[in-house]
Amino acid sequence: MPSPDILERDRSGVPVSVYEPGYDTISRLIREAQRITAELNTGYHEEEEVRSLFSQLTGAGVDETFGLLPPFHTDFGKNIRVGRRVFINFDCVFMDRGGITLGDDVLIGPRVNLITINHLIDPNNRRTTVCKPITIEDNVWIGAGVTVLPGITIGKNAIIGAASVVTKDVPPNTIAVGTPAKVVRTIE
Repeated sequence: MPSPDILERDRSGVPVSVYEPGYDTISRLIREAQRITAELNTGYHEEEEVRSLFSQLTGAGVDETFGLLPPFHTDFGKNIRVGRRVFINFDCVFMDRGGITLGDDVLIGPRVNLITINHLIDPNNRRTTVCKPITIEDNVWIGAGVTVLPGITIGKNAIIGAASVVTKDVPPNTIAVGTPAKVVRTIE
């Protein structure tokens, strides 16, 4: 039996192998996320129904001001938390085993990838994963096609330009663009 709980270890950045006891808990939650996202992404749903399905996916209620345009994809779902007046455009991928937190008034463009999970470099342990959280603070705008890598914090009021790859923290009140994303301007 793993100690502490495999979900706590996974979320806290401790390496977790698909071969270790307790991984079936993670597998079960992945299958549940697949079922809910399949329902979310099939057919048309009114806004209230989208919020209800997203709440089921995350295991936490979302505010009535939350907006999401399906399709939406996630590998896990239970480690996503969103604030008020958050909008997620279509075709986003949130790999959230490490935890994804979106503050209030966050805008996520289409086809954004938020990735909290990575594999070990050692080829003998490549099936072992390690997770680090992504935090997107209040009033951040993430442009279309952006990828944010594990362990990143994007500061309040920041803007990430379209198609950027965020590999380092982005300070508040800045605009970052490129691959890797670099700060190009301060927001006054």
